[in-house]
Amino acid sequence: MIGYLEGRLKHLDATLAIVLAGGVGYNVHISLQTYYRLEGRGEAALEVYTHVRDDALALYGFATPEEKYAFEKLIGIAGIGPTLAQKILSGIDPPDLADAVARADARKLSSIPGVGKKTAERICLELRDKLALADVARGAAPAAVTRTSIDDDVHSALVNLGYRPKDADAALDAARKDLGGDAEFSAVLKAALRQLTR
Repeated sequence: MIGYLEGRLKHLDATLAIVLAGGVGYNVHISLQTYYRLEGRGEAALEVYTHVRDDALALYGFATPEEKYAFEKLIGIAGIGPTLAQKILSGIDPPDLADAVARADARKLSSIPGVGKKTAERICLELRDKLALADVARGAAPAAVTRTSIDDDVHSALVNLGYRPKDADAALDAARKDLGGDAEFSAVLKAALRQLTR
């Protein structure tokens, strides 16, 4: 099994990296989180999960051990395969996933494309202890601000428009500082977009 891969990047797009190592090019499936970390670099160093099926062998790569850990916990849930797990991690980074699970925020998870309400609820139920404990072990601080459902909707809209989750977070926080906590969806979205297009 391949657990780690380091080499030259021959190809990179939003879902796949081809890493040259020892004269061999490895197709490695990646999330958007990992793509953003590799973008503009000539080299890749990835934590790897090797997925073996009867008819195929696939490599899934992660820029951080935390993302690999979250991926392994997600695919341990019935009905979530590697492809969906990677889509989930494209829409939310591991600390935010752990926070959503800890708060049982199925609404936030179901805003990720491909994740329905029942799947989101199952993730919250099955990962509640696992991801929360992992966060405590890493010394991650709890989220300082509790978001409203409008904030979650705006964040989802920004990510679906192609903005990075971290950039969307920053823009949303800035928009809320300007507008206060009572602003409606359209006003928050417009203010966040202004922050992102400055």
